[in-house]
Amino acid sequence: MIQSDIIIIGTGPCGLFAVFEAGLLKMRCHLIDSLAQPGGQCSEIYPKKPIFDIPGFPKVLAGELIDNLMKQIQPFKPGFTMGEKVETIRKNRNGGFHVITNRGTQHKAKVIVIAAGLGCFEPRKPIIENINFFEDKGIDYIIKNPNKYKKKKVVISGGGDSALDWALHLGKNIASKVTLVHRRDSFRGHLDSIKQINEMSKSGKMDLITNAEVVELIGDNHLNKIKIKTDQNIISKELDYWIPLFGLTPKLGPITNWGLNLDRNNILVNTTDYRTNVEGIYAIGDINTYPGKLRLILSGFHEAALMAHSAFKHVFPNEKKSFKHTTVLGEIKGF
Repeated sequence: MIQSDIIIIGTGPCGLFAVFEAGLLKMRCHLIDSLAQPGGQCSEIYPKKPIFDIPGFPKVLAGELIDNLMKQIQPFKPGFTMGEKVETIRKNRNGGFHVITNRGTQHKAKVIVIAAGLGCFEPRKPIIENINFFEDKGIDYIIKNPNKYKKKKVVISGGGDSALDWALHLGKNIASKVTLVHRRDSFRGHLDSIKQINEMSKSGKMDLITNAEVVELIGDNHLNKIKIKTDQNIISKELDYWIPLFGLTPKLGPITNWGLNLDRNNILVNTTDYRTNVEGIYAIGDINTYPGKLRLILSGFHEAALMAHSAFKHVFPNEKKSFKHTTVLGEIKGF
């Protein structure tokens, strides 16, 4: 059983900054996310996309923002449960919460903060017969442990930053052979990544197949061969793993079962402190809605600050809150 003062569902920018605001008030946080690494969309979908509306940064890449937020919260030693999604939330008799993930990991906390962005992310799956059978038997949609592919033959499908970045990382350091398959002959990723992909292809360090797509999966209890359709013919390719990286689709998922007031795909909150209709549960960032809502990271940071000061009353009901500007702290001290 993992115990903390606050459970934060979601590790995007707002969830991470909530750790900082809670930490200033001496509240411990544990974060849960269905993705393999912290950062939400910023890490998973557009790590190299520039963001221009973060105060103090004329321009910052999404991945850099996450790196900075992770450094900012280090003093408060947050815990992480990654690659799992919250399935059930039960309120205890003492007013706290019991949280269980899809893998059975159990958590307890006095406060829940939902910072799930647009909801749970589910992979966009290509439509191929028997694809469900080979999931976790040679097909992975998210790379959780790169060493899993050490000295293996890996085929990656996709043309965005995620596909390019993982093809380069596995191709340079880990896999015995990487093949990148893309439906077009142009990519959507960062120019430097595209340049490196082309260089590795020309040198024979990576197989690059464009204007093509995987159309057939072959194997018994584990995927061992695929067929790739190109403009000219069908290519058969032996492999150990196929990783289709076509992006993620946001869905509310289990959130709809937690007894929260919803407005379509968002959680209704009170703007005094961004609490939901369930006492002790808050919602910040893109997942919430209220009159005048702006879907900006900046707005989510503001919501995280107000939430933390309200959550203090649940975590320390018999203590008086002491508010200090960080400019007078001298240094940020953790636990």
